[in-house]
Amino acid sequence: MNTSGSPGARLAVYPGSFDPITNGHVDIIERGLRLFDRVVVAVLRNESKAPLFGAAERVQLIRDVFRDRPGLEVDTFDGLLVDYAASRGAAVIVKGLRSIADYEYESQMALMNRRLKPAIETMFLMPAEPYAYTSSRLIKEVCRLGGDIRGLVPPLVEDRLQRTFAAARDPLNAPRHV
Repeated sequence: MNTSGSPGARLAVYPGSFDPITNGHVDIIERGLRLFDRVVVAVLRNESKAPLFGAAERVQLIRDVFRDRPGLEVDTFDGLLVDYAASRGAAVIVKGLRSIADYEYESQMALMNRRLKPAIETMFLMPAEPYAYTSSRLIKEVCRLGGDIRGLVPPLVEDRLQRTFAAARDPLNAPRHV
């Protein structure tokens, strides 16, 4: 991952829980990389939400999906997003919007962030149409119940989800983590 940046490079932060990363997230990241010199995918550390995967696992999955991708860094954060973005020198926060419900919530957050750090802008991107209805929560639920999630998450994420839920159904098949 590229962790260095030249002075004046356009840096954006794309925050989220990414539990797990979906193809909708991948679409937003790829488009962000076309718009900015560098994108930091900032994984929220919020254990109170009881994520399926720990922060370190989510970071590793994203790194594996974007292996050796120039201009991309994966990091974790907690606390105020605008404070994190400012500490990284980002001028833009990128957020994905799937629906009116997303817009209502995200516009409030963007306005509060602007009040807290007026120099940091929020940019909204719509995911590609095939991913407009997907969410990490929905994908986990479909996979947990044995549904087909092919094409909604990267293949390595699909495999990881299937193994995780298979282990939950049958503890004898649980993957052994070292």
